[in-house]
Amino acid sequence: MADNKKSAKRSKGRPDAGSKGVGRDALIVAARELLQDLPPAQVTASAIARHAGGDPALVRYYFGNREALLLEVAKTIGKEASAMPPDNGDPLDMLTQFIHATFRFTRSARNMQRLMLDELDSTSSPEMRASLREWNRGPVDFYANLKSIDKDGDLSDFNPLFLHLAVIGISDFFVTGSPLVEMLVPEGTDMDALAKDYEAFVEDLLLNGLKKR
Repeated sequence: MADNKKSAKRSKGRPDAGSKGVGRDALIVAARELLQDLPPAQVTASAIARHAGGDPALVRYYFGNREALLLEVAKTIGKEASAMPPDNGDPLDMLTQFIHATFRFTRSARNMQRLMLDELDSTSSPEMRASLREWNRGPVDFYANLKSIDKDGDLSDFNPLFLHLAVIGISDFFVTGSPLVEMLVPEGTDMDALAKDYEAFVEDLLLNGLKKR
């Protein structure tokens, strides 16, 4: 009888998700998938759990709250998109690759910038703010290191912060502003092909603007 009471007490604290295999990683995947199609405000704890096929209480069990779960989503995507600041190599080639990596990131994380602006920026947690700041400093540090390894002076002088803001803004708006983009092109336009052309245009624009004349 005592063992039964202990078992009941343990099960009360943890939702029964074993039958569907809904764990921590499954909730992160579910939240990430929802953020591809929905604005962050609509990605609720209930919506995430439902998409994962589990109980909303799982969000509280694994993360404490929805905000912490969304931070984990941001950190997961950030790790995929991050690149160590270079200490050698061809700065022009590395700049080109990083521009394309940023475009891939914005396509794989459709509402990531909006998530940070609308949701995570308002967090009261110092730890979360520090994590977000560290993650967002990564591209700025990358661009700064490009300048330091540019021994031949191929690049003109630029502000790493401004370059990061320009690249992320240029790449992100094509994704998040897709309704406007589609309205401006002929009906039936191949949007995937248009996206590739746009990315090539941005690469040419930035490289020509940053090459020292």
